[in-house]
Amino acid sequence: MKHTKCYIPEYPRPQLVRADWQNLNGQWQFGFGEEVNYDDAVSGKLPRTICVPFSYETEVSGIADQTSHSTVWYSRAVTGKKGKRTLLHFEGADYQTQVYVNGTFIGTHRGAYSRFSFDITPYLTKEKNVLAVCCTDDNHPVQVRGKQRWEDKNFGCWYVQTTGIYKTVWLEYTDDVYLTHCKITPCITDYSVQFDFGVSAPSDDVVVTFAISFDGKPIKTVGVSAADAENGVSVRLDSAHLTYQAELWSVCNPALYDVEITVAKADKVCDKVGSYFGLREFKAQDGKLLLNNIPFYTKLLLDQGYWKESGLTAPSEAALVRDIELSKQMGFNGVRKHQKVEDERFLYYADILGFVVWCELPSNHFACDDASCVITEEWLRIVRQNYNHPSVVTWVLFNESWGVRNIATNSAQQNLATGLYYLTKSIDPMRPVISNDGWVHTKSDILTLHHYEQDGEKLYAMYDSLDKITKGNAGNAQFSPFADGFVYEGQPIVFSEFGGTAYVRDEADGWGYGCGVRSDDEFLERFGGLIDAIRRMNISGYCYTQITDVEQEVNGLLKADRTPKVPLEKIAEIVGK
Repeated sequence: MKHTKCYIPEYPRPQLVRADWQNLNGQWQFGFGEEVNYDDAVSGKLPRTICVPFSYETEVSGIADQTSHSTVWYSRAVTGKKGKRTLLHFEGADYQTQVYVNGTFIGTHRGAYSRFSFDITPYLTKEKNVLAVCCTDDNHPVQVRGKQRWEDKNFGCWYVQTTGIYKTVWLEYTDDVYLTHCKITPCITDYSVQFDFGVSAPSDDVVVTFAISFDGKPIKTVGVSAADAENGVSVRLDSAHLTYQAELWSVCNPALYDVEITVAKADKVCDKVGSYFGLREFKAQDGKLLLNNIPFYTKLLLDQGYWKESGLTAPSEAALVRDIELSKQMGFNGVRKHQKVEDERFLYYADILGFVVWCELPSNHFACDDASCVITEEWLRIVRQNYNHPSVVTWVLFNESWGVRNIATNSAQQNLATGLYYLTKSIDPMRPVISNDGWVHTKSDILTLHHYEQDGEKLYAMYDSLDKITKGNAGNAQFSPFADGFVYEGQPIVFSEFGGTAYVRDEADGWGYGCGVRSDDEFLERFGGLIDAIRRMNISGYCYTQITDVEQEVNGLLKADRTPKVPLEKIAEIVGK
């Protein structure tokens, strides 16, 4: 495995890497809201311990209580560094998070699926300071919550809720002048890359330098004044010793450029940051999906990113790598991360291993004005956070009309989906955007279909012509391909959910789609028939449900512990035909 130059094991933000950081994962003090009072909580006097970043509902947290608690408290000691700013980062906490240092309120954040940060430097007054965190989560379906249940028990395809901190918490130390962000946009037309960046204290004497290298060989170094940051900087990657086609990022050749970014004020270096990018283009055009202008047949797995012992949180960095490697061993070239925004380290490994990812907004389940505001705010943060990863090739806004149940005919819900489509395009005009995955699309770059018919021949008969695919069942508007007022415009077509076959063996309960199978031969026959049916449709690809079993669902190709149900090479033989 070939890592980027800036790689640091366990580092949670692989697209903007600093050497001076501290991982705060591990044992914290913990308490449920009903068992502590405010004064004790903000001063760090809590009755339990918990292993962060695992939510209290999980086994590895050390608590394993699946009861819903609306308020949870955390605390631990933190230290600053003399002469440095201390930035506190949360990769993910669900849902409303309030932060205190030494009893002083620092700030709040609403959401669950994007990174948020605080500069806590002014509040560090002691050698050991008390960091206290309060998370509240009322389980209301108006929230962006994905597959988290909002009832007391699991139901359908909804699982145990996730409350509080569930991703890495960490500190980094910087000078007063530092790089705040960097958006990296490649262009394969002229082999260039655009850097749009920000600096904490821009001025005429602050210079930001970008040193680009490939496979250890220097390519270009360009410096620009921070006062001109609003224009960014574009760099042509011209160099006589490079063969450009070999450097395009793809699933077969995940070539990556390294970037060292230096911030200097009056010629004194204030900040050094490592990053990387892939020179690639992914687009929907003329009814096809194109990777670097070559037709790309999408073979995805639906991946909900759950682990038996740790819920939504990967138990280790190695576990993230293993899921990608297992998927590739089975012949798939990517995943649709379903109803979850995965740990950014997963995207890093997808980048370096050559594996595409559809990034999806976890759904809310109740339509109202507040939900529209929550969705918009959180989604734009997600897009900006994951924009630089070459492995991310598609954005998915809604799934099966969840949160917009009346989108077929309701103009307000149609406007929400269409508005988010254009808002996403305003930040990222490169990638395709899907407005409502599965059916009832508004403005959308890809037409996607969901159907869990278990007989391959019957499935093929339902979709064996373009007319059947694009017009659907006129008698059922809820499941038609397009909402009222929207029609097929030649988009590429992907069957983005199908299969879901339950392989139950001797399990007494659990569910999947259709009548469960109980032997390898029976499963492989059904799986092969379904894959063959999709392949014969002459579309742009598919996404099979799903990579692993999840809680009550037993429809994975792998068990929840990642044990294969059938030999991986048998799956790969069918997928690779």
